[in-house]
Amino acid sequence: MDAFGAAADSAEEWTTSWATSMSERAAQAQAMSQRIAELSVSATGADGAVKVTVAGSGIVTDLRLDDRLSNWSGARLAAEIMATMRRAQGRLAGAVSDITAQTVGADSETARAVVASYAERFPAIGDDREQDQRHDSRRQHGGW
Repeated sequence: MDAFGAAADSAEEWTTSWATSMSERAAQAQAMSQRIAELSVSATGADGAVKVTVAGSGIVTDLRLDDRLSNWSGARLAAEIMATMRRAQGRLAGAVSDITAQTVGADSETARAVVASYAERFPAIGDDREQDQRHDSRRQHGGW
């Protein structure tokens, strides 16, 4: 085999390796996107009397109100619902960070960009009285 043939083989191997790498990255990005689309995160407020669940997009997908709230003013109830919704949304960046680490790798540019986007759009709001309640919408769970 001459030098030209060896160079052509080497270039073909590199091209095949590069195409395989790109296909793998695309599959990882697709898996990440799918898992984020299926993600839902919940937060509770008012001693468990308010529960808000948001999708990976941040949109509210479920709102549960306990009868204990019946004597609350409309303004107080609205404020509690909004605060609880913001806490749920604030948990999205952490959940998305977990997903990106598992799919595209925590140190990848894709992971950093996606997590930063979520952190910017949905800043975390701390509340020590609550426990993080993440779940994948593919799973069924009972109760609140």
